[in-house]
Amino acid sequence: MIEEKEKKFLTVAPFQCAWRKDLKFREAGRGCVAFDAFAHNDVTVVFRENVGSQHYHYKRDNSPHYTVILGSHRNRRLKIEVDGKTVVDEEGVALCCSSMFQSYWISIYDGLISVGKGRYPFQNLVFQWLDSNPNCSVRYVGLSSWDKHVGYRNVNVLPLPKNHMLLWKQVDSGEYEGTDDGEEELEGGQMSYERRGLENFLESWELYDVLFIVGKEERLVPAHKVILQASGNFPLSSSNEDVIQLQDATYPILHALLQYIYTGHTQISESQLGSLWALSLQFEVMPLGKFCEEIVERFKLNKKLFDSGKNVELSYPSSQPHCCMAFPSQLPINVQRLKQLQSTGDYSDINIYIEGHGLVAQPHKVILSLWSVPFSKMFTNGMSESRSSEVFLRDVSPEAFKVMLEFMYSGELSLEDSMEFGTLLLRALLLADQFGVTLLYQECCKTLLECLSEDSVGPILQAVSSIPSCKLIEETCERKFAMHFDYCTTTSLDFILLDETNFSNIIQHQDLTVTSEERVLNAIFMWCMRDKELCGWEVVAELLALSTPDLLFRDRLQSLNNLLPFVRFPLIPYDLLKKLGQSNIRRHVPIFDDLVREGICYAEFGSLRPGNDQNPRFQHRRSSFKELQYICDGDSNGVLYFAGTSYGEHQWINPVLAKRITITASSPPSRYTDPKTLVSRTYQGTSFAGPCMEDGHICAWWMVDIGQDHQLMCNHYTLRQDGSRAFIRFWNLQGSLDGKTWTNLRVHENDQTMCKADQFASWPITGPHALLPFRFFRVVLTGPTTDASNPHNLCICFLELYGYFH
Repeated sequence: MIEEKEKKFLTVAPFQCAWRKDLKFREAGRGCVAFDAFAHNDVTVVFRENVGSQHYHYKRDNSPHYTVILGSHRNRRLKIEVDGKTVVDEEGVALCCSSMFQSYWISIYDGLISVGKGRYPFQNLVFQWLDSNPNCSVRYVGLSSWDKHVGYRNVNVLPLPKNHMLLWKQVDSGEYEGTDDGEEELEGGQMSYERRGLENFLESWELYDVLFIVGKEERLVPAHKVILQASGNFPLSSSNEDVIQLQDATYPILHALLQYIYTGHTQISESQLGSLWALSLQFEVMPLGKFCEEIVERFKLNKKLFDSGKNVELSYPSSQPHCCMAFPSQLPINVQRLKQLQSTGDYSDINIYIEGHGLVAQPHKVILSLWSVPFSKMFTNGMSESRSSEVFLRDVSPEAFKVMLEFMYSGELSLEDSMEFGTLLLRALLLADQFGVTLLYQECCKTLLECLSEDSVGPILQAVSSIPSCKLIEETCERKFAMHFDYCTTTSLDFILLDETNFSNIIQHQDLTVTSEERVLNAIFMWCMRDKELCGWEVVAELLALSTPDLLFRDRLQSLNNLLPFVRFPLIPYDLLKKLGQSNIRRHVPIFDDLVREGICYAEFGSLRPGNDQNPRFQHRRSSFKELQYICDGDSNGVLYFAGTSYGEHQWINPVLAKRITITASSPPSRYTDPKTLVSRTYQGTSFAGPCMEDGHICAWWMVDIGQDHQLMCNHYTLRQDGSRAFIRFWNLQGSLDGKTWTNLRVHENDQTMCKADQFASWPITGPHALLPFRFFRVVLTGPTTDASNPHNLCICFLELYGYFH
C-alpha cells in the first residue's frame, strides 16, 4: 500500500521563503503546522492570506501577516511579529538545535498563537500569545530563514482538533509551561507516561520475581529481574523467584541503588556515598558507580565539601535532563541488553499465544504493564492471566504484535521499508489503540501522516474510519483525498470500499479539487455500484437499459439518492446536461431527473432565485488546473510559453519544435504560413493564414492543439499584428474538445482595436464559456480585413492563451 516511506527534506537559504500549495489551513485563521527543523537559529514561519514568492521576506511585507521566529537573536529568544511589528520577545523559549532535527508545532486559532515542541501536535505547549485584534484571514504557511540556512522536514498542515478549546483554558489559567518532548495528560483521564513510569514499580510487590534480603533485620525488598539485569549484573537464575542476600548492606543503600535504577535519580547522605559506590560496583551498575567515583574524587580535592553534611543528588545523565521521555531513555538501562532479554526470553514470566500462530513471544509482565493499562489490569486484578503464565490472544496480527513489543522494550518505532510497510503500520496503530499503548499510537499516527500519499490515502482512511481516537488522521485523509480527487478515484478503485460517511464528507469537502463535476458524478456512480472497473455515467445508462436501479445499486440505492444532490449540476456544461437528460438514468432515478432539470434551467435562464450566488451548488469548486494569469501583452505567463518550458521543467524552446503543441492553419504551410512563427518570441514581418471554404463560407484560421492530455479553461488571449495593414475587424476565438465541434469563446464584430503594424492586443473571456475546458483553440476570420487586396488573409504573427491549464 505504501511502497516507500519518504521523508521530505527542504533547505531554505537566507532571506528566502518556501511556499507549497499543500501548506494551507483548511479554515482561514485556524490551523496548525507541525515540522522538524535543523538550524543554528532563526527558524521563521510566516502566516499570510496569500502565497508569497520565493524571495519574499516578512520585513518588507506590507500585507497583514503573522511571523513566528524560533531562536531569534542568535538562538536566544522567541519572537512573534504582527505585520512586521514585534509583539512578543521572550528569552529562552523554543530554541533551536544545530546538532539534530527538532520537532515543533505552531497553531493559530482566531488570533491565539500557540507554540509547542515535540513530535506530537497540541501537546507540550511552551508558549502562547493572544492577539487582541486577530487576523482571521491568514491561511498559507511559508517557511523562511534569516541569516543562515534552515533545514525542514516532515512538514504537515493539520486541522485543529475538536478539543482545541483546551488551548484557551491554558491561556486563562496560565498553565502552559512545558518541557521539550514531554507528553501532556491524555484525553479521557488516562494516566500519562510520566505518571505511569517505572517508578511506580519501585519496591512494588506487584509482578515482582526477585527478593532482596537486606541487613541483619532481614528486610524483604521486591524487585524485577528484567529491570535489574538490563541495568547491571545481578546474580539471578531462571527460576520463578530468586532471593539475593545482602547481609552487609543496609536498606537505605539498597533503596538508593534501586531508586536510581527505577527512576534515574536518587539522593543519599555523604557518609553513605562510599557504600553506595561499592554496591553499584558489586552489581555493575556502571553509570551510578562512575558518578559516585567522580563525587568522591571531588570531595578528596576539597574536604570542605565533604564536611558540609548535605545530601548528595545523583541523576542519570541525559541530553535533556528536565524532560520526561519514554522508557527507557531517561533511565540507566542498557537498551541493547533489554532488547536482548526480549529476544532470548530470559527471565520471562509470561508466554503470549496468538490463535492460529502459536507461541509468538516470551516477554515480561512488568514491561507490558508499564506501557499498557489493559495488560496491567490483566496481570494484577485477579483475572486468570494474573495467576497464569500464559496469555491467549485472538484476531491479532503477530507481526504487529512484535512491532508493539519492540517499541515497549526500546521506546522507538522500528519498521523496515517494504511492500507491507503501510499495512503493518496500520495494524500496529490498531493494536496500540486496542492495548492503550498511547505513545506507540501517537508515533504510528505521526508516521502515517508523514507517509500519506495519493496512493495510500484511500486504504488508510478505510482502516481508521472506525476508530474514534483516529479522528485527526481521518479528517486529514479526507482532505488529502479531496485535494487529489481525480487521481484517487481513477488510479485505484479502492475508494469504492469507503463507507458512505467518509465518501460523503469528501464529496462535500471545501478543499475538493476536481477537473469537472462530471468526474464527481462518475465517482458517485462507481461507488454506488461498487464497480471495480473505471467507468462513467454512459455505462450506467447502458446498464439501466437492461436492468433496474435496485439490481444495479443494491443496498446503496438510497446512498445514491443521498449523494447525487452534492453534484453541482448547474455548473455542468449545457451540452452535457442535454445528454444526461436524454439518458436512461433520468428515466429510472427520479432525483437525477430533478437535478438535471435544475441544471438545464439554470444554464438556459441563469440564476432564477435570489441568493443562488451564496449557495454552494452554484459555486465552482477548486480546480486541479494550473492558473496561468495574463499580466501584460507579450508576457511569459501564457499556456503556449509554459508548454515551451516543458511545463516549467526546462528553459524555453519553441513548443512546436519541441512537439509539445501542434499548430495548423487554414492554408498549407509556406514561407509566410509557418506554425513556428505563431508561438515564436521573435517578431515576423509577414505571417498569415490564407482562406479556405468551410460550410460554404470563405474563412481563414490559425488552430492550436495543446495536446491529448491537456485542457485549458481560457479567460484571456493575446494577438500580435504582423507588418501588413490587413487589420482584422471580424473574427472569433473558439474552443473545442475534439477539433470538430466549436464553441465561440469571444465574438468580435467590427472590432477596431488592431490599427497598426507590430501591435499587441489582448481581450478577456467572460461568461460561462470561460469555465469550460477545451483542448483545441482557433482564431477564425469571419469577415474581411481592412486590406482590400487580401481581405481574407488572417495576418497575425503571435498568439497566446491564458487561463486554467490541466
